[in-house]
Amino acid sequence: MKRFGWMFLGFCSLMACNLTTAEITVPNSSAKPWLVGVSLAGADFGVGIECDGNAIGTLGKDYTYPTHSEVDYYVAKKMTAFRIPFRWERLEPQLGGAFDATNLNALKDIVGYISSKGATSVLDPHNYARYCVSGKAQIIGDQGASVTAAQFAQFWSKLSVIFKDDSKVVFGLMNEPEGMSTELWRDDAQAAITAIRATGAKNLILVPGNAWTGAWSWTANFYGSSNAKTMLSLTDPVGNLGFEVHQYFDQYHSGTKGVCDSPITAQQSLEDFTNWLKTNKLRGYLGEFAGWQNATCDQFLNDALTYIQANRDVWIGWAYWAGGPWWGNDIVTSIIEPVNGADKPQMKILENYLK
Repeated sequence: MKRFGWMFLGFCSLMACNLTTAEITVPNSSAKPWLVGVSLAGADFGVGIECDGNAIGTLGKDYTYPTHSEVDYYVAKKMTAFRIPFRWERLEPQLGGAFDATNLNALKDIVGYISSKGATSVLDPHNYARYCVSGKAQIIGDQGASVTAAQFAQFWSKLSVIFKDDSKVVFGLMNEPEGMSTELWRDDAQAAITAIRATGAKNLILVPGNAWTGAWSWTANFYGSSNAKTMLSLTDPVGNLGFEVHQYFDQYHSGTKGVCDSPITAQQSLEDFTNWLKTNKLRGYLGEFAGWQNATCDQFLNDALTYIQANRDVWIGWAYWAGGPWWGNDIVTSIIEPVNGADKPQMKILENYLK
C-alpha cells in the first residue's frame, strides 16, 4: 500500500530446512509477546519507492532517527513496541559493503534505548523490496536487476549478527514488497531467513507478503499467486516466524486519501488473514494502519483494534502509522506525534487498547 511517510522532508542443510511455517506452534496468548505501539518514522524520509528522492542523503538534513524523548512519550502511554523504518541504502551505501558507521550508530542507539525501557524494536528496511542503484529502483532478484537475493541475504546476515543477542529486537524483513511475483518475493524472503538463522539468531522474524502486504488482499490473486498460498512454503529451522500485514481504511486501502470510506468493514478487511493464521497455526502482526480525525475513522480504528484484541491467539500486536520527530505540527492528519505536548485525538482511541 502506498503511503505518505516518505513525502515529508525531506545457507542451510537439508535437515535445517525441513520445517515449514505450517508446522510452527503458536504460543498461548499469555506466553507470547504483545507488541503494541507505533512506527517512529524519520530514517525513511526523503526518498520514495522509485528512488524519487535522495536515497542516501545527509543525516539531520534529509532524514533523522527517533529520539529518546519520543520513546519516553510512547512508553508512558504503555506502548511496548516500536517499528523503526530506515532505508537500506543509508545503512549499506554500497551493496555488500560495510555498514555506514553514522547510520549504524544511530540505529544501535535508538534500539538500545528502546530495549533499556523494556520495549521491543521492529527493524524495518523501508524499501519495498528494492534498492536504489544510480537513482534507479532495482527489485531484489528481478531478472536483469543488479540487486540479488544473495545480497539481500548478506545484508540481513550482517544486521542480525549485530542485534541477535538482544531478545527485544524483531527482524521485519522488508516494508511492502510490490511490483513483483509473489514467488520471487517468497524466494527473497527465504534467502534472508536462511542467512539470519545461519548466524545463530533466534529472534522473531516478521515476513510481509507481496502487493503491499495488504490484509484485505492476502488470499486474493489479482497480483498473481496469493500470499496465502505462496507464503506457506517458507521454512524456518527455529520456527519463529510471524507474518506482517498492513491495512488502511480508505476505498483503495492505500492510506493516502485522508478519509475512511472502505467498502468493507475493518473486521472484514482482517478476517481472511486471521482465518488463514488460525488454519495454519501461524502468527500475525498489523505493521501499519491509521485513521484520520473524524468519527468514521474513529469507528474503523476501534473495530480493527477490538477484532485483533479478540483474536490474540494468532495476533501478536500492531504498530500505528505513525509517529516520529519530523512530522511537524500538522494537526489534521493521521500522525499521532504530539503537537506542543498535546496528544492527538487518535491517541485516546489507542490508549483504550494499551491498558
